[in-house]
Amino acid sequence: MKRIKRIGILTAGGDSPGLNAAIRAVGKAAIGKYGWEVMGIRDGFLGLARDDFKLLTKDDLRGILTVGGTVLGTSRDKIHRMVVDGRTRDMTPTVVRNYRKHRLDALVCIGGGGTHKNAQRLLDKGLRIVTLPKTIDNDVAITDSTIGFDTALGIATEAIDRLHSTAHSHHRIIIAEIMGHRAGWLTLGAGISGGADVILIPEIPYDLEKIAAAVRGRSKQGTNFSIVAVAEGARSHEDAAALAAAMRRRAKARTPDEKEYAKLRLSEIESEHSGNTLRLAKQLEGLTGLEARVTILGYVQRGGTPSYRDRLLATRLGTACVDLLAKGANGIMVAARGHGMLPVPIVSVAGKLKLVPLNHPWIASARSVGTCLGD
Repeated sequence: MKRIKRIGILTAGGDSPGLNAAIRAVGKAAIGKYGWEVMGIRDGFLGLARDDFKLLTKDDLRGILTVGGTVLGTSRDKIHRMVVDGRTRDMTPTVVRNYRKHRLDALVCIGGGGTHKNAQRLLDKGLRIVTLPKTIDNDVAITDSTIGFDTALGIATEAIDRLHSTAHSHHRIIIAEIMGHRAGWLTLGAGISGGADVILIPEIPYDLEKIAAAVRGRSKQGTNFSIVAVAEGARSHEDAAALAAAMRRRAKARTPDEKEYAKLRLSEIESEHSGNTLRLAKQLEGLTGLEARVTILGYVQRGGTPSYRDRLLATRLGTACVDLLAKGANGIMVAARGHGMLPVPIVSVAGKLKLVPLNHPWIASARSVGTCLGD
């Protein structure tokens, strides 16, 4: 086994609280415990293609534990479809050359779904890769939790807490849109923690009339306001069926023309269904007779100081990552498992999503306290 002398580290995808804690953990353990050099790569895989590397020192890692965002910067670029000079190009060969040029013995990639797909492509080219799971959506497969989720959950919960007073004072339906295109972990957790009356997540297509009935039922009992926590990817039964049909057509497409048509049709349907939350507000006003107002939490959910749990998780996984590299690890993601960690193959993670199971205890608890889930 080749002795490690130098590793690279990058952060990719959307920013999340705890990224700097992870960079710090990997860097301090690599430098202080093993005497390795650590090259920081700016702006994720884009920096890997642009040859934007920086040698990290202990001074660079000092004071970043509590800082939100990522000191290395990030991007959502895909290495096999990167826009360069206005053209889409496969930058994989360039990325491999830059990895070799800087004499990296391993690369640590911190990110979510897209990051793990990129990581797998580099593994297939013979690079040595280890990843850490990061996303506020908590939808990375085979890990108990992801870096950033706990902080975002706390922010979303506090927002719902604060919306209660306005909803009560003005006798309104207040709808809080929470991040989560495919997975409802954040909305479900915040909705339960914040005492939302209705929680709508992508995994459970909703029936509009059932939501309205729940709101009207509260009014009949003398409670003339309701809080609705809705994931940005939540859809009605009709919208979900149309999207599923479009996705099936895309999967079955064989010829280039068929694939292009299916892709365009899917894009059209997704565009038609954008703004679901605002439409839902208007629909509920008509069905309940109550005013409805929408608060879109947006990027505030993933900004600011990371929670102690995210700092702890990032430090735990980051230091474990370095120890695994020292033992020869390659092609694995360092997953959170209980109070420890579990190395799992990146190939088992890339392209997979951890969705909320319909029999999950959180869903059972929500139903037990009378929360409407739209079904």
